[in-house]
Amino acid sequence: MPSFVEGASEIALAAGSLLRYFFERRVQFEMKGDYDLVTEADRASEKLVVEKLRELFPCHSIVAEEGGGLETGSDYRWYVDPLDGTTNFAHGYPAWNVTLALEKAGELIAGVVFDPVRGELFAAELGAGAFMNGRRLNVSKASRIAESLLCTGFPNHNRQTNPNIHYFHELAMSAHGVRRGGSAGIDLAYVAAGRLDGFWEFGLSPWDMAAGILLIQEAGGVCSDMANRTHHLKSPHLLADNGLLHGELLAAFESISKGDFRHPMPTPYAL
Repeated sequence: MPSFVEGASEIALAAGSLLRYFFERRVQFEMKGDYDLVTEADRASEKLVVEKLRELFPCHSIVAEEGGGLETGSDYRWYVDPLDGTTNFAHGYPAWNVTLALEKAGELIAGVVFDPVRGELFAAELGAGAFMNGRRLNVSKASRIAESLLCTGFPNHNRQTNPNIHYFHELAMSAHGVRRGGSAGIDLAYVAAGRLDGFWEFGLSPWDMAAGILLIQEAGGVCSDMANRTHHLKSPHLLADNGLLHGELLAAFESISKGDFRHPMPTPYAL
């Protein structure tokens, strides 16, 4: 039997190959709600991933985004996003991935994020480090927001009540820039790789972030919620960074949450 990371990597590569086929065909999508969408590629990838997990690890529980999981009562639980970045995928925008993570008795022990477009496989095992295509990853050395490149995301659902635009604006005015890639798995993997210095978001699901959190921790970074409480997979928000920025980002979030905006939004142009 392969190790957990080896097995997850093999599965992610197979799912990624399947998704490339669908991506090149520009598959149709349907709506799960007012803004959420799902494609036949999501369902096909999830079917492949769940079937292969059950072959390799038949006693493990599986939590999968599209509902095809399995509850066994095991201490081992897989979190599967068979297509992270579905909106990007459906529109032909090349930023999407397959992500799998394994939790044992509440502790993340293995995770992979595979980006089929770039052929990049990010993998981490508890206590063994984080790697991209076999190369060890380390978080960045940026020590101030003013010299950092940050990333965040916005939800498809409940977007009218999401407060993140205020945080986005404040950090965009303070950092080198803030990116919004639309694929949390890739965003978090990039923090682990030092391509980004920090990431935050509200309302992520466990399968969105589990693998990325382990990647960052194993690459030397830090994860908490946005108020510096211990993060768990049901936390309402996530802050993940290189550790050097953590205190300054937390202070910025505290100010913003109190309505203390250092950079008021400008008046719109008269068109």
